[in-house]
Amino acid sequence: MKKQGGFTLIELVVVIVILGILAVTAAPRFLNLQGDARDASLQGLKGAMQGAAGIVYGHAAISGNEASASGSVTIDGVSGAVSLVWGYPAASETGIARVVTGLESDWQVVSGSDTTNSIAYTFKTGVNDATKCFVKYDVTPAVSFSEPTITIASCK
Repeated sequence: MKKQGGFTLIELVVVIVILGILAVTAAPRFLNLQGDARDASLQGLKGAMQGAAGIVYGHAAISGNEASASGSVTIDGVSGAVSLVWGYPAASETGIARVVTGLESDWQVVSGSDTTNSIAYTFKTGVNDATKCFVKYDVTPAVSFSEPTITIASCK
């Protein structure tokens, strides 16, 4: 009878165990899927804020409110008047929070960020570090008619 060469069952089990240990320890370092997903959500919120600011500015321009440091405009489908700063939504609950759908229900204000000219939003759950993972909406009027600055602090 011929002797056949091959791997024994024990050798195969040892190789599988070693590959499993490598996968458990190395994969999370290479695949930060949660951080990537959170960053993508922040990018989506930034886009929603930019779009809403543009639409509100259009309404403000039509009503003649784009050339004043403060004011308000009424928009169909938005409950209450939207507060304005040079025609763009103010950084407040009566400004940007009113025109971005889901902002108050899905996001929370970063503690201490709610100032006269800026406000930052982060996820309602899962983020404990206030120095990262947020979108900041800033309407600091360096000059009149300047667009709001919307910046992202990455979750990584």
